[in-house]
Amino acid sequence: MSERIHQLESVVIRSLRRFRDRWFPQKVSGSDLLPVEDAEDGPPPGHLDSLPVDLQFLIMTFLSPVDICKLGATSQYWRAMVRDPLLWRYFLLRDMPNWSSIDDLSMPNLELLDAPLVCEDESLDDREEEKEKELKFDYMSEYLKGCPSCRQQWLPSRPAYELVTSFLQYLVPSSEPRYAMFGPGMEQLDVSLVTRLMRAPDLLPVSSTPNRQINGIGSGISYMFNNQHKFNILTLYSTNRAERERARMEQQSISNKLFILDGADDSGGPVYIPAPQVQQVCQVVDGFIYVANAEPGRAGDGKSEVAQIRAVLNCVLESTSKPLLVLSCISREQVEGIGEARCRTPCVYMANRLGLPQLSNRWMVQDTVAESLSGFLEGIAWLLRCSGVKFYGR
Repeated sequence: MSERIHQLESVVIRSLRRFRDRWFPQKVSGSDLLPVEDAEDGPPPGHLDSLPVDLQFLIMTFLSPVDICKLGATSQYWRAMVRDPLLWRYFLLRDMPNWSSIDDLSMPNLELLDAPLVCEDESLDDREEEKEKELKFDYMSEYLKGCPSCRQQWLPSRPAYELVTSFLQYLVPSSEPRYAMFGPGMEQLDVSLVTRLMRAPDLLPVSSTPNRQINGIGSGISYMFNNQHKFNILTLYSTNRAERERARMEQQSISNKLFILDGADDSGGPVYIPAPQVQQVCQVVDGFIYVANAEPGRAGDGKSEVAQIRAVLNCVLESTSKPLLVLSCISREQVEGIGEARCRTPCVYMANRLGLPQLSNRWMVQDTVAESLSGFLEGIAWLLRCSGVKFYGR
């Protein structure tokens, strides 16, 4: 990935330089014709638009998306420069792996990044002639709607009738939301997410003692969010603790008590049916929490994961009204050295691996650390909002 980004870096600089030479020749300084280290006299201080293009690009790489947009509002020259599609394609490839969350409203179109570099020999002047191509490869919009620091500005506003509905929901007391939690991240990681939840009263107090509710596969635990909103998580395990521990020690796979294999689909992928007791749970819950294993080298079979998620959603009447929270989970915080690969599967790629963009349900992927519970509360807050819980006084 880093090699791909470096290649795109040089392409962006060439594209910006060709555009500037053709449409803003008065901005070209003599230093643009020489390597930066060989230029004896720099441009006058304060004349940012007279700097060599490679320095302008370097400056933009240190700016936030909001700052880049503000820079584009300063002049016609910068407005054109900061809208270069290749520039935002570069930002997408560079920054997406570091986004901590993504959802159905902000997920970028990853197919755009696999497209050939249509602008490698072209620049912004070609937009007027190829508006259809610009719309097809609008990397700037894809970046701004997905970047956590600015996505709220791009989300569609709620219609007025939804605001009225929200007010009425606030007046009418609602029952305690219930969510079914399942997935390989509950069982494969070295640190148990469920155990940590039960032992973190400072972050998420347990409002009632765990009680056995689902014979053989899990139990229900009630928590208190923000000291005012009570909710229940029904944990669904694929097998019992003794079998999980033995399988972990022996590095073997175990049979899954949650699903029954029901053949294969047209593409050869598995088709599952939830076990009867799981179907009963799915009918009564308000949403689902899927704990995915985001540790590199430990990810499971993507096709099986997709099939199991779809099996749970498809067995519910009006399932599209039930949101899906995916906790992209690792065991512990890991310190990354300079030049080292990120020690988790990025949430954008996790969403793509699980086939979430093809779902009709609302969904969100949230980076989570089991040991510290980092990211967990952000995911639960999103899930509660989807269930109609309103956070007032915040």
